[in-house]
Amino acid sequence: MVQKSITLKAIRFIAKDLVFDVLYWPIWWYTGGVKKAFNGFLNTLGQANRELSLTVWMKNIFVPMFGDFSWQGRLISFFMRIVQVIGRVIVFCVWLLFGALVFLFWAVLPIFIVYQVLFNFNILPNLL
Repeated sequence: MVQKSITLKAIRFIAKDLVFDVLYWPIWWYTGGVKKAFNGFLNTLGQANRELSLTVWMKNIFVPMFGDFSWQGRLISFFMRIVQVIGRVIVFCVWLLFGALVFLFWAVLPIFIVYQVLFNFNILPNLL
C-alpha cells in the first residue's frame, strides 16, 4: 500500500514537472534565455575587442612607434596604425556579424522547428 502511494506520487510529480517544463520552456527561451544569450553575445564582442586590441590601437594612433619622434617616424607610424586599425575594424565587423547571426539563429530556431513539425505532419494546412 505504501509502495503504491509513493510510486503514484512519484509518477504524478514527474508528470506535473514534465508538463510544467514543457509549457514553461518557450517562456524561458524568449525571456531569460534571450537575456542570457545576448549577454553571451556582448561578452563575445568584448573578447573580440580585447583580442584585437582595437581600443589600444585607436588610443595610440598619434603616438610614434619605436620612440621615433622625427617627422618621418611620426608619418610612417600614423599610416601604419591607420592600416592596422582598418584591418582590425574589418575583422571586428566580421566577428560582430557572425555573432549577430548566431544570436538570431538561436532566437528563430524554436519557431522554425515548430513550423517544420506542423508542416511535415500536415497539420499546418488544416490550421490555415
